[in-house]
Amino acid sequence: MTTTTVDGRLDLPRRSGDRPRTREHNPHQQLSQIAPPDLQEELWSRMTTLDGVLLGHSGVSLPDTRALHLRPTLATGPGEAYLAGTEFAHLHGHGDGSLHMCLPNDVVTQTVQQGWAELHPMARQGFLPGTLVMVYGPRDHEELDIIWRLVRISHRFARGSATA
Repeated sequence: MTTTTVDGRLDLPRRSGDRPRTREHNPHQQLSQIAPPDLQEELWSRMTTLDGVLLGHSGVSLPDTRALHLRPTLATGPGEAYLAGTEFAHLHGHGDGSLHMCLPNDVVTQTVQQGWAELHPMARQGFLPGTLVMVYGPRDHEELDIIWRLVRISHRFARGSATA
């Protein structure tokens, strides 16, 4: 994997292979290269350990989507750090395995350029903030670790710290 740096803060390798197929409208889903269920569960297990997070259903996605909501007293990030309310990230169901999350603009640029993510269709059209991306589900443990880094960046963004 090739690595690059954004503002000296984020060293993100290039995702190998082609981008997965995705739905170009709502519901925005990953249609190919589906993450194995065990990796999805390992990622969710990690996600549940983030400080100040409330687990619940997504306010904007399909019923089988599991979401991370930040405790309101900790939700000090900018409005564009959230999908809805204090929800800053969610993991789609087992038939998909991708995530939607909000990331700082410079991180969005690199995740898209390096093949890890794409803008949400409503963000591409200007209806939602350009901080909202779909991060593709992990295909192996190396990718899982990278996606976990992105989830932690999203969490810090929602808490008011945009540092990668």
